[in-house]
Amino acid sequence: MAKFPKNFLWRASTFTSQVEGAYNLGGKGPTIYDKDDKKLNEGTCSFKYASDFYHHYKEDIALMAEMGFKVFRISISWARILPEGEGTINPEGIAFYKNVFKECRKYGIEPLVTIYHFDLPLALEEKYGSWANRGMIEAYVNYCKILFENFKDDVKYWLTNNEYNVLIYYEAVDMMTGQVADLTQLYNTGHVQLVAMAKAMALCHEISPNSKIGPAPNLASFYPASSDPKDTIAAMNMNALRNFMWVDPLVFGSYPKEINEYFRLNNIVLDILNDDLTAFRNAKPDFIGFNCYGNETVSYLDYYKIDWSELVGGDNRKNSYLQKLTEKPGVGKAVANDYLPRNPIDDNPYDPYCIRVTSRVLTDRYHLPLIVTENGYGRPDILEEDRTIHDQYRIEHLKATIEQMALGIEQMALGIEEGAMLFGYCPWSAIDLVSTREGITKRYGFVYVDRDEDDEKAKISPMTRYRKDSFYWYQKVIESNGENL
Repeated sequence: MAKFPKNFLWRASTFTSQVEGAYNLGGKGPTIYDKDDKKLNEGTCSFKYASDFYHHYKEDIALMAEMGFKVFRISISWARILPEGEGTINPEGIAFYKNVFKECRKYGIEPLVTIYHFDLPLALEEKYGSWANRGMIEAYVNYCKILFENFKDDVKYWLTNNEYNVLIYYEAVDMMTGQVADLTQLYNTGHVQLVAMAKAMALCHEISPNSKIGPAPNLASFYPASSDPKDTIAAMNMNALRNFMWVDPLVFGSYPKEINEYFRLNNIVLDILNDDLTAFRNAKPDFIGFNCYGNETVSYLDYYKIDWSELVGGDNRKNSYLQKLTEKPGVGKAVANDYLPRNPIDDNPYDPYCIRVTSRVLTDRYHLPLIVTENGYGRPDILEEDRTIHDQYRIEHLKATIEQMALGIEQMALGIEEGAMLFGYCPWSAIDLVSTREGITKRYGFVYVDRDEDDEKAKISPMTRYRKDSFYWYQKVIESNGENL
């Protein structure tokens, strides 16, 4: 069994809107997640009460300490700090996160803090419309300034925006409204976020020089579907469109040239100003955080005039829906991979090589330290009559992934080219939270939160926490530094 370095950071993640609850308490303003219609599918709960971390944070952090966490990835709600997204600061919001960080320090847990994780303050959506509006840059940087000034003694590791690339890569159709996106506007929402993040990184280094900061995109490598050279080229170009486009500007100061043909074919034009390139050059991320759930297998796809309207009203929980959204005419499309294993417990396919392969690609390209900020296995869990949860399927998935991850890290220690510069691993998630597409039924946590999809019941639910089998398994993994799987 390959070994992890002694200082490897074992951890897990959460996201404010999916876990925090208390949507209308503590001076918090509304976010786009608090809309009455913010249910992505029929029968799922809203995000208003989530897992009530707001009232359970001491209990939850104590459970993380019991597992042996060295780091806890948490996000801050922009609207809890600035109820209108701009203007007056909410002191209750500052105090809440101060208390959370204090509780982490009590147990020797380092907070890894995501600045923005999808939950845009509703006032900013109403004012600017979307991230395509460049007014969002100043709003975001001012918000970051408040965080850096108030928490510079509490937070050593910052992440900028979570999975900003996925919202562009997959959201040709808005899952809430069914509106078909204009691709130029869609890709410019990504460009504006990159500029804002670059400015925030430079600001962090200025205000809090002892802190480190990096992005948190969702990255995945690509396997060619066959030995056909067209498939190999498709995999290379999809890598650029899906991954490199969203990191290169922050590290190298410019976009990769491999995206140009796809942009030309689809008449996509980025609104790049000279000051944007200056911001990119000044960003200088200290590390790269990345979410990684599995790589994609792609085959070449001839160009055609794409029509996304056929997906309007479709069930976005189905893999076929997301697979359709991966089609990039003139580049490639995702296809099934019969070589990947299936989980021996529930027979679902998964990719245990995802982190090993992707971290190798990232190490070779960027030569920066890497942190896995999300990776996990979402499935419905059963709370037995004796209040136990037997999630062996989750254990098998994580075990296989960690085994491959360790091999990649050891290669680095031995000076072999494959080596990956990984220094931390954050499974998704520490406790059960509300899935963005499948409510509370689809669970990821090591800790079971006793609630269902009924919001009315959630209002008064004690949301009792129960340790799953995976809790005790991960506890041993951390205690043995990855040797006891």
